[in-house]
Amino acid sequence: MIKKADTIGARVRYWRIRRGGMTQAVLAGLTGVSQSYVSQIESGRKTIDRRSTLVALAAALQVTVADLLGQGTEPGDPARESAAECVPAIWSALIEIEDGERRSPTRTAEQLVAEIDRSDQLRMICNYPAMAASLPRLLVEAAAVGGPAFARVAYQAATCLRHLGYRHLALNAARVAVSAAEQVEDPAWMAASRFAYVQSLPIEAASLAAKAADRSLIELQSDAADVRVRQMLGQLHLSAALTSTVEGRTDVARDHLAEATREASSLGDPVDGGGFNGCGFGPTNVGLWKMSIAAEQGEMGRVIELSRTIRPRVLAAANRQMAYWLDLGRSLADSGRRDAEALGAFVQAERVAPTPFALNPLARDAVVTLAQRARRRAISDDLRRIAGRMGISLAA
Repeated sequence: MIKKADTIGARVRYWRIRRGGMTQAVLAGLTGVSQSYVSQIESGRKTIDRRSTLVALAAALQVTVADLLGQGTEPGDPARESAAECVPAIWSALIEIEDGERRSPTRTAEQLVAEIDRSDQLRMICNYPAMAASLPRLLVEAAAVGGPAFARVAYQAATCLRHLGYRHLALNAARVAVSAAEQVEDPAWMAASRFAYVQSLPIEAASLAAKAADRSLIELQSDAADVRVRQMLGQLHLSAALTSTVEGRTDVARDHLAEATREASSLGDPVDGGGFNGCGFGPTNVGLWKMSIAAEQGEMGRVIELSRTIRPRVLAAANRQMAYWLDLGRSLADSGRRDAEALGAFVQAERVAPTPFALNPLARDAVVTLAQRARRRAISDDLRRIAGRMGISLAA
């Protein structure tokens, strides 16, 4: 028996009842899904596999997708609570920077670069709580120096805040990164910061995100002789492909994905597994985005098929490796007949990136679904352990 499981389905039910006792049938009609599907979501027997479904549910319930995901508000998780203590200071630093305030540097250029490199290493292993602790001071120090270093730190802040669930603040940090990159006219960091901006937009703004990516691709194409710019333009194509899929514009998504595939084939996987800014653009990363897009289209068999052609370990970023195992696990769990394999994938996802896995609401829901389906059978030790680390208490 699940003692505590604050899931997406539980929030859907809460807001449905808050909306004048809206019935499941009415919610299903507004969302474009079946009543049975809504019932299974609310009971935890089925997960929400598509971002577009989340957007439709949130719109019907008159809430945000973040409200349904519980992002930035989930209690009881040590990683989130540790990072949450630092968020007000990060917010204050961003406000200070956006208001034009600049402090005198307290570190040498070499010391600042070393600290930025350390923050980047934390980003690559997904230690977002440790990043959050260092970002307030690092932001104001980098702002005092300016240049690409400032854009780089603001990019780090946007990434950290987004993964912790503070997407509104991530958007602020991304805007700061864009401004910093434009001031020094560095096309590679301009492309990277635009990518951070697109990634930080909420799911509901998929149309805006796609347009922003398209605009950046046009504006920065003249600088594509720079390999760093090419890598980031490839990332923008991937982001545009996913957001276009969420919008239902599959033809546009297909074009962006084809362009990213072509560029990745030309560049190859980065030798160090990271490439410019650690984004890892290349055939392997394109394959991971193809898995995510197939999942968004509800093609779970296609996700599993693609997974057989991808070796995620060639990428240095732990969150990209986790994305592989999470998408594979959710696809395996979709039918309800391959739960043991799905659990194995989730174990791998948590092993490579424990913090983002624990913080991911879709991962949490998938684990709850496995536990719900295992109630009539013995719950495995692996499932009990992974649920416990996510704050989900299962009865013995």
